[in-house]
Amino acid sequence: MPTRPTILVFDSGLGGLTVQREIAKARPDARYVYVADDAFFPYGQHTEEALIGRVVPLMGELINAHRPDLVVIACNTASTLVLSHLRAAYAVPFVGTVPAIKPACARSVSKRVSVLGTSGTVKREYTQTLIREFGGGCIVTLVGSAELAALAEGALGGQGIDDADLFREIAPCFVQDAAGARTDTIVLACTHYPLLLDHLNRIAPWPVAWIDPAPAIARRVVGLIGDHQPGVPPGDAVLLYTSGKRHAWPEALAPFFGGQVAA
Repeated sequence: MPTRPTILVFDSGLGGLTVQREIAKARPDARYVYVADDAFFPYGQHTEEALIGRVVPLMGELINAHRPDLVVIACNTASTLVLSHLRAAYAVPFVGTVPAIKPACARSVSKRVSVLGTSGTVKREYTQTLIREFGGGCIVTLVGSAELAALAEGALGGQGIDDADLFREIAPCFVQDAAGARTDTIVLACTHYPLLLDHLNRIAPWPVAWIDPAPAIARRVVGLIGDHQPGVPPGDAVLLYTSGKRHAWPEALAPFFGGQVAA
């Protein structure tokens, strides 16, 4: 692995920046290419066949253009549907994103866990398999949100968020049974959702642990490409939109790239 590896982080939009932020903390010396496939956003509105037909050839173009040493698919939907096809098509290592059901169920005291994702993610057999394998006796509530990803994108762009709109999306996560046992852990099964974490904590009807997969993804990246190299200065970063637009708020994005403003 080169001293300064190139890491390509891919998502349907800007939600993958929550993963980018954790990777940049672990490897500030790397060169980053962040790609937001906003021309096809949101992924949850497309069929499996359409996503495979979109992402697999697009990834080939990105690999040819940027020659990454590793690719992170910072999107639950793309990971569960397309990751196996990408690994079959390209030799570069891929790291995916899956709902963090195993650690959530392991830490839950009440054994009441909710999974908050897109409607597509919570419906997929992959998610059901994770619950069967790692549920550990927990009662798992699946909650599909149609609006949270778009709300997160808007918030990052400086748009205000109405608490009532936000609460409507998360309210089904908070379950209390007749004996008083209630949800104590919620899996954020979309990389967009941690962008709203301050809002979520503020409007939650009771305190819960919100499980963000980004730190675990960063650890996996380091496990594959190695630790930060002392003495190597910070790398550069590139932010690309498939629609061709340019970002309008570089100062808001800089913290996701280790303090550097994306080019």
